[in-house]
Amino acid sequence: MKVLFYDLLPQHNLIDAEISAAIDRVRNRSFYILGPEVEAFEAEYSGFHGVPHTISVGNGFDALALTLRGLGIGPGDEVITTTHTFIATVGAISASGATPILVDCQRDTLSIDPVAVEAAITPRTKAVIAVHLYGRIAEMESLVRITERHHLALIEDAAQAHGARIGKQLAGTFGVAGCFSFYPTKNLGALGDGGAIITRDAALAHRLRLLRNYGSTAKYQHEIVGFNSRLDDIQAAILRAKLTRLDEWNDQRRSIAARYLERLQGQVDVPALPRDCSAVDHAYHLFVVACECRDEVRAKMDRAGIQTAIHYPIPVHRQKAYESLGYQQGEFPNAEAAARRLISLPLFPGMPKEQIEWVITSLIDAVNC
Repeated sequence: MKVLFYDLLPQHNLIDAEISAAIDRVRNRSFYILGPEVEAFEAEYSGFHGVPHTISVGNGFDALALTLRGLGIGPGDEVITTTHTFIATVGAISASGATPILVDCQRDTLSIDPVAVEAAITPRTKAVIAVHLYGRIAEMESLVRITERHHLALIEDAAQAHGARIGKQLAGTFGVAGCFSFYPTKNLGALGDGGAIITRDAALAHRLRLLRNYGSTAKYQHEIVGFNSRLDDIQAAILRAKLTRLDEWNDQRRSIAARYLERLQGQVDVPALPRDCSAVDHAYHLFVVACECRDEVRAKMDRAGIQTAIHYPIPVHRQKAYESLGYQQGEFPNAEAAARRLISLPLFPGMPKEQIEWVITSLIDAVNC
């Protein structure tokens, strides 16, 4: 049986008519950039999160980089984040002109370690970027306390956590700003690229709207030096159609994850889970397991027709692009262990039950051989 790592067709087929209607609306209006669909999506995304401001941008990287600039963070400043993340998190810090300060993840949750964050704070620290990796919200209660005590901005990289919750509070609403990616495979994905920032800070929202559009809010009038990072109306229209299904699709992800957990308990290590599952709604952007013979297990899964992935095989501190930061092999043992051991299993809305069971059976066979 062939099992794709991620298949967009089940959800797209479900809303095919809505996607076609969304594209037709934009085509018939002939308004393609920062038009009425973008305005409507921003209002609906704000309503979904219960915040007053959504600023859509070109992609998730820009969401982070522009947020840092919007907060006045730049050369001479330091921003703390985890080395166990996609490089875009750290690249956005570099793009702002600030210096990335990397810390380890927790061994059990794989989330940024609050203890390590506090230990890394210096007089030059201006912000902390918490990454909600795999759809699991980071230890926000601790991070909020730390950043408030040290008067730092807390920014959330929520690119993998659309719709994740702690109690009734959604990912992206704990800090000064929540940054999202709408890359096609995200829990809320466009049919192209896109991103957004949500915030309760009206002054920050105003500055971000300037920054994304050449420093302008009126044509040919430019208040500051800005950038070109704008969501197009076709993507906004498609995202509007998908947003109404986000909770439903996240529930499907949780159902698949629950089946994986039921069958895999005692067979493989499953990190990145909430410590209190009763209070947390994990978005399960990814479902990761850990095993010592990772490459052999993946090869066996491949022979069984199952695509798997690795998130992330090289921690940021070991990337050539960041050699200049001076971190050494062994400095962040939890992130390095994760890089050696993790496998991401297929998981997507509409995944057939027979495929779920085949993934489980094949993984148990692979790790027990």
